Amino acid sequence: MKICFLVPSVYGMRGDTRAVLNLAAALASKHEVEIVSVRRVRETPFFPVDRRLSVRWLIDARPGVRHLLPGGQMRTEMALWRALRGMRADLLVTTRAGLSVQAARHVSREMLRVAREWSRPAVPDPVRRFYPKLDAVVTSTETVRDDFARIFQGAGGPRLEVVPDALAQGPWPRSRMDNRIVSAGGRWLAGKAFDQLVRAFAIVADKRPDWRLRLYGGGPEEKRLRALVGSLNLHNNVYFMGTTPDLPGEFAKASLVAVTSLAESPGMTVIEALGCGVPVVGFEGARGAGEFVTPGRDSVLVPRGEDEVEAFAGAMLTLIDDERQRMVLSAGARESAARHAAPVVAARWEELAGELRSRGAKAAGGR
Repeated sequence: MKICFLVPSVYGMRGDTRAVLNLAAALASKHEVEIVSVRRVRETPFFPVDRRLSVRWLIDARPGVRHLLPGGQMRTEMALWRALRGMRADLLVTTRAGLSVQAARHVSREMLRVAREWSRPAVPDPVRRFYPKLDAVVTSTETVRDDFARIFQGAGGPRLEVVPDALAQGPWPRSRMDNRIVSAGGRWLAGKAFDQLVRAFAIVADKRPDWRLRLYGGGPEEKRLRALVGSLNLHNNVYFMGTTPDLPGEFAKASLVAVTSLAESPGMTVIEALGCGVPVVGFEGARGAGEFVTPGRDSVLVPRGEDEVEAFAGAMLTLIDDERQRMVLSAGARESAARHAAPVVAARWEELAGELRSRGAKAAGGR
């Protein structure tokens, strides 16, 4: 089977990019897999790309590159239209609502067309209009599946399935759980609430000054976060580690991973922490870390509301002081990660493709 993944850019530092590369690599063990990147924004992808994968791009958006065609959105739409009309594959997986709409409009019905979704669409009208032409919508969580079910209200919509994201193929680094380190990673955006984490860790550092917080990533909130660390006098306790393509390798050096974001989409930070056997401390609520963990088994979740920063700090301190409980949660984390193993997730996609192909053949035979 030839499988094509259509992504906005395979070159960036995004969780959904990491998720696609993991899944594509797992499928490449049995199938011909191509990744089509609409835009090329740098010389090489931020994350490593499995050598079995074929990668091509439509628009070279690297700084300084000149183009003969019209600029901006028009050039992108022209290149995308040409690529979709000429695409030859058995299965096309689109990874952004705008790309999925275009696939529904322009790709031959002979090709299986599946939209991979990590969050509810910001503009539901085109989704409601064009997604029924797709063969399926595959979400990473039940919450997002329910969002799409409400859009279509059970009438004439595409098939909806939930398939978790895949971890990279092993072997996976394992934390020894003996370093006095709390780690956190992701894009430094306001919605990720890293400022809440820094404030909570100020309470931790006051009581356990030998523990350190390592922040991995980058983004527009960096200046504000550095100023906050300075104002709280945490220079010796909070470290800005920059970006890394090997976040699991860094998480394996930690004994806790903290996730304070309001919404984890796609949640690769949480999944990779579990894969390393590191317990997660996060907030309760749909769309957050709770989408991917089981409290008491692999994590501790804190309710949001008044005094939530103090409560988050208290949860970290409880695990810091209870090594036995950390080890219990570490073992649970490794068990939870099993459902995200690359072969398991790839097999589910293969099964789904077979079901969709069979259903399509029956529909064609009935006409």
